[in-house]
Amino acid sequence: MLSRTASELYWMARYLERAENTARILDVTNKLSLMPIRDNSPHDLQVPLHISGTQALFDANYPQLTMASLLDFFALSTLNPSSIFSCLQMAWNNAHAVRGSLSSEVWESINASWIEMKLIRRRGVASVGTDAFFDWVKERTHLFRGAMSGTLLRSDALCFIRLGTLLERADSTARLLAVKHQLLDDDHDPVREYYRMETLLRAVSAREAYHSLYKQQFSREGIAELLILRDELPRSLLACVSDMMEQLALIGGTRGNPARLRVHTLYAELRFSTLEDVLQPGLDEWLTHFLTKLNGIADGIHRSYLEAE
Repeated sequence: MLSRTASELYWMARYLERAENTARILDVTNKLSLMPIRDNSPHDLQVPLHISGTQALFDANYPQLTMASLLDFFALSTLNPSSIFSCLQMAWNNAHAVRGSLSSEVWESINASWIEMKLIRRRGVASVGTDAFFDWVKERTHLFRGAMSGTLLRSDALCFIRLGTLLERADSTARLLAVKHQLLDDDHDPVREYYRMETLLRAVSAREAYHSLYKQQFSREGIAELLILRDELPRSLLACVSDMMEQLALIGGTRGNPARLRVHTLYAELRFSTLEDVLQPGLDEWLTHFLTKLNGIADGIHRSYLEAE
């Protein structure tokens, strides 16, 4: 496969996953914003900005931090490269460039999503409703993955799509866990702590999984273990790295050995770690270490497969 084609497929998947993750984070932020606060610091509203690293860009374009301004910035703004609109636009551009490598069902799912997104932007999110908009974004990415799984050849194209999805998903889970952990440290209100933990699990579709595996009330330690070390959860860090290792093995060849080595090293670290190993240096420090390793994997994949020779 040409490196350019692999790159388009990889980034198409990353942008689609990023759009879904942004919708999930906005959804839980919107729900938390409805809770009463004891001071005037909108800590929960800052979560999407901290996760995406767009605080400075937001401050330069919006005079006040409100849920309405966040929704505009992260859903519809063309100034924000991480907005849902921008992500779907870039995903469509990448898909259009490699349309011949996609099945008609996969292409139509992306094309229809982009057409509907442009219509929503013209009419405003209020035209469909905030909750309905978040559900729509998640449903469109689910449709894409269903069409991909059911119609694409089991070839390198599918592997690069899966790699993009898994890298973006692991990055989002780690960043969300880091920011939520900091908020829990800064706020000792037990009611807010409970709802923050619940919304964190909802953001990664893990609330039911938590109760199924732990059969107890939410705890910060249980949530950390679930999202990091339990491979039963599709969005856990271990599950994402394990699947990345599998996809790189399917691509094969010696060209990707540096990337495979990095993934195998991180997998071994996760697979044979305990929760105590993760918490001992501090969760924030451990997650920073993980994100550094993940960025190294992304760089290795880029150098091995996505750069033109």
